[in-house]
Order: sequence, then C-alpha cells, then structure tokens
Amino acid sequence: MNKLLRVNLTESFLRSEALPEAYKFLGGRALTSRIVADEVNPLADPLGPHNRLVFAPGLLSGTTLSSSSRISVGAKSPLTGGIKEANAGGETGLYLAQAGYRAVVVEGARPAGDWVVLVVDADGNPRLEAAADLTGIGSFETAKRLFERYGRDAALALIGPTGEMRMSIAGIGNTDREGRPSRLAARGGLGAVMGAKGLKALVVLGDARHPLRAVDPELWKQSQKTYNQGLQTLPATKERYPTFGTAATLELVNKLGGLPTRNFARGQFEQVDKISGITMRETILERGGEGTPTHSCMAGCVIRCSNVFPDSKGREIASSMEFETNALFGSNMEIADFDWIARYTWLCNDLGSDTIETAGAIGVAMQAGVLPFGDAHGVAHLLDEEIRRGTPLGRILGGGAAHVGRTYGVREVPVVKGQTFAAYDPRAIKGNGVTYVTSPMGADHTAGNTIAAKTDQLDPAGKVALSRTVQIANMAMDMLGFCAFARGVSDLSPDAFEGFFAARLGENWNWSEVQALALDALKREVAFNRAAGLGRETDRLPEWMRETPLPPHQALFDVDEAELARIWDEE
Repeated sequence: MNKLLRVNLTESFLRSEALPEAYKFLGGRALTSRIVADEVNPLADPLGPHNRLVFAPGLLSGTTLSSSSRISVGAKSPLTGGIKEANAGGETGLYLAQAGYRAVVVEGARPAGDWVVLVVDADGNPRLEAAADLTGIGSFETAKRLFERYGRDAALALIGPTGEMRMSIAGIGNTDREGRPSRLAARGGLGAVMGAKGLKALVVLGDARHPLRAVDPELWKQSQKTYNQGLQTLPATKERYPTFGTAATLELVNKLGGLPTRNFARGQFEQVDKISGITMRETILERGGEGTPTHSCMAGCVIRCSNVFPDSKGREIASSMEFETNALFGSNMEIADFDWIARYTWLCNDLGSDTIETAGAIGVAMQAGVLPFGDAHGVAHLLDEEIRRGTPLGRILGGGAAHVGRTYGVREVPVVKGQTFAAYDPRAIKGNGVTYVTSPMGADHTAGNTIAAKTDQLDPAGKVALSRTVQIANMAMDMLGFCAFARGVSDLSPDAFEGFFAARLGENWNWSEVQALALDALKREVAFNRAAGLGRETDRLPEWMRETPLPPHQALFDVDEAELARIWDEE
C-alpha cells in the first residue's frame, strides 16, 4: 500500500505514482486532509474542477484486523466551505488497500452530461469507462447494474440522485458485504463534489480473502491477540454494540436530557420507548425472516454493530438502523414508528443522502410550517417526490438545514459551519457541543464524540479538554482505518496498536507519537479553514443555544468562549 492513484477527469488522465515520503505515515482522514491542504486553494469553488476528491483507506486497512478497513473521503466541502472528511464502513477501504493504493486523488471534471466510472482492477490498474446508463436512477439500482457489469468481487463507492444534482445533503454510498450501497461517507456534501466532477462511481475489483501481509507476522499475531482480547473485555464492544447496535445510545441520551425532540426544542421524547434500542432489537427478533439485530458492515468485524430491519412479513426494509437516524427522523420529528424510520433510512440510502443533514433540513422545514411535526407520510413524500425529483422544494431541502432556515426565516437552525448537529443536543451534552464548535469538520460527532466519558455532561467544566483529547484520539483511529468503537482498546491496550504499527510498517512508534501525528493533521485542517475564510466567528454555536433553555434540565450551552478559542493553541 505504497502508491497514489491520480485521476484528472478533465484530461482523462490516470497515473499511478509512488507515495511521497511526507505521506509515509499518513492514512485515512490524516491523508485526505493533508492532500487537500497541500493541493487545493482554500478559496477554490468546492464544486469546481480545482477541488480534489480524495479516497484513502487507513494505514492498517486491507488486513485481517477487526474494524480496521474503513474508508475516508476528503475534499473542500460545499456545505461547510472548509476542509471535510467523511468516513464509512463497507468494503471500499479493504479493496483499495489490497489493490496497493494509499489514496486515490481525483481532480478536474467531465463535460456536463459525460458521466464516467473509475475502475481499479485487482492488480491496481485503473481505467475510465462510460456511465451514461447509470444516471437518473437510485443507488440500489446503480449497484445492481455495476455488479452485473463487473461481478460480485468488487467494492463500490457511488453517488445517487442527490449527488448527481449536486445537493449539499449528498454523500457517497459504499457497498457492504452483501452489496448494499448503504454505508455512506455521508457528511459535508462530498457526494455533490463527486457529482460535480462527473464521477458516478469508483469500482475496485479484488478478493477480500487475500489480506495484506505484515512485515513481522509474529508481532502482528501477538498484537492482534491483545486487540481481540480488548474487544472482548470492554462492555461496549463485547455486549452493547453487538446486541443493540448504535441504537442503544438513544435511551442514554434521552435520560441525559439531550435527545433532539421537535427540532431541538426539547431534550426528552415522551414516546422514547417506541424507538429505543431495546424495542428495535425485540421487533427485529419477533419479525425474523431477513432481519437480524447484529450484522457486520465489513469483512472480519467482530463488533457487528449493524443490523437488518424487516417489515411485518420478515422482508428487509433497511440496513442499517443507526442511533443518529432513529433520533433525527424519529424524536426530532415526533415520529415514533420504526417502520417509517426504516423507510426513510432506505430512501436516504437510495438517494445517496446524509440522514443527519437530510433529517435536520426537514426538521427545520417542520419548524417553518412546511409540514406538521409527526407527519410521517409527509416526510416520505418530501424524500421520494420532492428531493428525488429535484423540485424547487426538493432543491431547498437538498441544500441542508442552514439553507432551509435562511429560505424560510427560521432562527432555530441547529448547525455549526452550515452543518447539522448530530443527535446530541449540545446544551445537555456539552462535550459534544465543544466538538461541534471547535472541530474543523463542523457539527460532526464522529470527529470527537464525548458521550461515553465518565463526566457530568451538563457541567461545562473540563469539556474543552475532554473534547480535545477525544478529537485527537478519533483522528488517530481514522488515520489507521479503525472504527471509532475500537478507540476503547487504544486506551486499554495502546501497546497493541504500537505493535500493529511496527509489524505492518516496520517502524517503532509509541502511541504518543501516533497521537502527535493526529494533532498535526488537526492543526493543518484548522489552518486550511482559516485560509478559506472560516474564522473564530464561525466556530460557535447558534446564538439561541446560549439563550433558549433546553427542557427538562433548562440547560444552556455555557462553555466559556475564550476557552473554546484556545483549544488548538496548546502543543
């Protein structure tokens, strides 16, 4: 995994080149952001030909390690106006690493209407092929046609209708082991960047049964044993996530008074039991058939936090039902029905849209009176008729929550840097509020989720330091290619990760040095955003979050502004 693939779509030029020395110890988000920072003018148009779209597996991707082959996608974001990385499961990271590529860098753009597919074969040889027959259809049909064309020994990264229409809610769908394009690199509108370039899909051919080898097999084996023991020791990875998936988080956040309800007007939902992780599991088991409460989105994952949700006859509706989607399409819209939420999940996956940004936009539209809270049929109509067809209303919603708020004159818009909050109200979960404000990514919980910390979430004290620590740790996980749920093992057994680094790359790095690389990557992202015009005035929550108390605790976001401004000043 020591090559870069450069693709210029304007010139139909493809070149495989040696990995620059400066990128030797970078992967995942650290590498996507470094390439964007090095090669993209911070003032460039995100949807113009001078932006770069970068796909990068982690440093340890392509191996047999559980949860280690996630894919990072980076670019300048049309939603935030700054640097962005979106992270996904599925098999793209695994296959791309096995093809020998540390990153694929896409620049330029095709002429309007001239769509292409980028194909990388199992030996790493790239080619461009016409994709006119793949446009104007949903992501599931696109995946079906691509598998018919290239065979099932392929991993796909593709855009749906929202990406083709360059909507800021658009993500990039990656296929899971069963071929569903439902593992989205969702946040920041990177699907719109891919659409603006005329790239319908990245197809990576290969065979997941042939993982990359370690330079020190014995050390690798020992470290893997320690790592697996850690996964089977921690309650979250041993029991909670395999049993309930991420949906289990909903009860906790509701108990803490931070569950988005009625467009973030309240922190608890009266009908929470109807959309709880326990209820979801019981429903899946009762209905049986194609449903399963535990499922892995990538080969070899032992956490298995995904699921398949069936209808009353046992037929699959959607995979996977996640906490963020259940909350933002559920409690935040006052919809307490898993069948409807599953339908919205499938529609967003088929549209290729970020469920967080899409639900956030509809929540603001409900606040504006476009449709009533609780109107389950109305939400489906907005997704399947307005957004899919690109109607004027669909285009407004496709611009994201901030765009909807400006259009309808709504003040209560839950965004930072133009990006919708994840499903943790920052007035009650203050550590996540700090992450929303200070992360270069905008309001993105995957950049530094503090919900698992043993702390008083309502107390502002110590939350800047907590968020900083978690943001660095998450960058390190993204750099290596790990799922965020593996972070607990890095705290428990950092020696395992040091062993992986040495066994795979032949370098003796301690965990503190890996985190130093992560901090450097974060600071480069901050510098890019500053040069792009995102100053400290954009690194703040909306004013109403400091003025409007959140029931039931009447909480406000009261973390000190000066302390927030200093978060990245320390070494």
